[in-house]
This record gives sequence, structure tokens and C-alpha cells, in this order.
Amino acid sequence: MGTSTWNDPGYASGSILACLALFLPFSGTALAQDNASSPLRIELNRIEAAGESCRTYFLIDNQKGESWKSLKLDLFALDTDGIAAKRLAVEVGPVPRRKTLIKLFDFPGLACPRVGRVLLNDVLTCDGASAAREECLSAIETASKVDSVSFVK
Repeated sequence: MGTSTWNDPGYASGSILACLALFLPFSGTALAQDNASSPLRIELNRIEAAGESCRTYFLIDNQKGESWKSLKLDLFALDTDGIAAKRLAVEVGPVPRRKTLIKLFDFPGLACPRVGRVLLNDVLTCDGASAAREECLSAIETASKVDSVSFVK
């Protein structure tokens, strides 16, 4: 019997199996950590006048996260001087896993040119996420496509 070399069929398959045995246990852990830490991305996508109100379009991107049965947000519209102008409690749920949604909400009695920033003040209800309600705010990532209006938390 001689020694195996890299071009022997048994040597190559044995090496591949040994490598897989070393790395497979870690791949599942990394995938689970990635899914657990993936934020729910909420983007202020567009604003427009709707009569005497300012209509906001929010894009909710849950491509990597878990399902949310209910997600109620406490929003404030701040005017261009940074003064709180209107408060709104909105339900954006349900938000299925691997789904992107658009939700529309009106800030009544507020003209869109007066809006300088939208603040995600708090999460009022958080049902379906594994985190406690108090931790749900940190699980949300905010962004804005509207040049003149930022969306922050």
C-alpha cells in the first residue's frame, strides 16, 4: 500500500468531507444570527398633498426579518423649524416575512411644504417579533427618499 496523493479519488472526496464537517456547524449559526439581527427597514418614500393633509408613503422592507402581526408606530411630523407640528399613531402591520409593503398615512391639517422631518418617536405595539416591545424600536432602521424631509428615530 502506498500513500494517497491529491489525485486519488478517495483522497479528494475525503478532504472535501472533512472540510464540510468543519464548516457546516458554523453556517447554520451564522444564518440564524443574520436573520435575528436583520432590521426592519422603514423608508419615507414619498409625500404629497391630499386636500388639507400631507399624505406620506412608507415603504416597509422585511426581506430578511421575521413576521410582525402588529406594529403600531408613534410618529411626529416636525415643521421646517424643527417644531412638533402633528402626532400620528399608525398601524403598519401585519408585515409578513420576506415581503415589502407600501403604507399610506395622512397628517391631517398639515401642508407638505411645512414638513421638515418625520420622527419615529416610539413603538406602541410590537406583536410577532421575538423582541420585547421596548426592544422593537432598535430593530427598526429608518431612511428617507424625500430630499426635503428626513425620517429619523
